[in-house]
Amino acid sequence: MANDRQFRVRTKFVAVRNVREYRATIPVWVGEDDAVLEIGCEWGTTTRPIAERAGLVIGTDVSADCIERARRENPGIRFEVLDGFDVRAALELAGSVGRPFTKVYIDMSGISGYRSLLDCIALLQMYGTVLAPKAIVVKSAALKNFARHCIAWSEGTA
Repeated sequence: MANDRQFRVRTKFVAVRNVREYRATIPVWVGEDDAVLEIGCEWGTTTRPIAERAGLVIGTDVSADCIERARRENPGIRFEVLDGFDVRAALELAGSVGRPFTKVYIDMSGISGYRSLLDCIALLQMYGTVLAPKAIVVKSAALKNFARHCIAWSEGTA
């Protein structure tokens, strides 16, 4: 049975539908004091505008080939190979820079479909609990659609 000590994640979750929306969040959610982890950066095309606003950014992808290309095309930005479901490795990355990540951006095609909605929610819960960033921006049309139909219940809500 749930109690008031469970589910105390203070992270804000921002669900976006597509790349345009994903990138449009950067000027709103990222500032110079932020340390940002991007999961699923592919070639670093979104990592670049994040780097222009954030104090620190690390772009990650599960593909070593993508990371190699991202490093080549974006000198001066740190890129690392990381499986997005390996939250412990993400925590170690935070340790390697000596500060926590304040924002996490997630663009993983595997969590975009309706069948993967539970995986997406579990991933967000893991990152929110373990890294405890102020916000996680996730590109998932399924999550955005689901969230659009949710209402957080409180007395008087109809």
